[in-house]
Amino acid sequence: MKHSRLIQLFVVACIFILTSCSDDDAEPAQSKNYVLVHGAWQAPYVWNSVKTNLEKQGNKVTVIELPGHGNDQTPPGEITLDRYKEKIIDVLSTIDGKVILVGHSLGGMIISSVAEAVPEKTEKLVYVAAYLPATGQTLDSLAHTDSDSELGGSGVLIFNNDGVTVDVKQDQIINLFIQDGSSEIQNLLLKNYRSEPLIPFINPVSLTAKNFGVVEKVFIKTLKDHVVSPSLQDRMITSGGVKSIYKINTGHSPFLSQPDSLTALLIKISHN
Repeated sequence: MKHSRLIQLFVVACIFILTSCSDDDAEPAQSKNYVLVHGAWQAPYVWNSVKTNLEKQGNKVTVIELPGHGNDQTPPGEITLDRYKEKIIDVLSTIDGKVILVGHSLGGMIISSVAEAVPEKTEKLVYVAAYLPATGQTLDSLAHTDSDSELGGSGVLIFNNDGVTVDVKQDQIINLFIQDGSSEIQNLLLKNYRSEPLIPFINPVSLTAKNFGVVEKVFIKTLKDHVVSPSLQDRMITSGGVKSIYKINTGHSPFLSQPDSLTALLIKISHN
């Protein structure tokens, strides 16, 4: 009887422990290292909401400030695609383990170059409405194949007399980049607008199957994009060795118009 009583007490204790454990006590999913790279005519601020969302779920997030963007005052004549690449490689050297490298628009050219240089640091490449090149291509050459893009319309791009920067016609900025955003978000983008360094647009990438080719590639397709058209996105997906495709019903800047939805996709991608 004594042994039977002890067994009963043990069972009761186990049940109590199990039932008292809530979901809050569960082990969190393994955290990931995200490195987020903005695109042309933008800056780190565009990732603020996504960064906050990812960090709330226990992830580590680094947002890159490209030379000549945000608060960086590197002269635009000194900025090349390699300069962008080297900036990110320097950041990756300070991060333990592999990263999920996320690039938007122009950022796709950059993260491709980074993966070629340091494939051992890159867990996945995530292209968000981003240019996904083949070796030898430039952003300019890819963009010129995009007849459905509104960025290539007459007079939309303004090539400045300095020969090293390019602008978007003021009355087209909202339509191109954030037509689906709130007025507050649209004003934020206008407030932070800067002329874009031109040279990286015409710098080709050099990619190999041995390095770039072995890194997993994921594409987030923006269905209402006026800059990188859905048709060009489809062609780059087909030719670029993309493993997984996700869709988001936004314009060119989902991190501004639908940051929660974009965060959910990035979390999903990290566990697939």
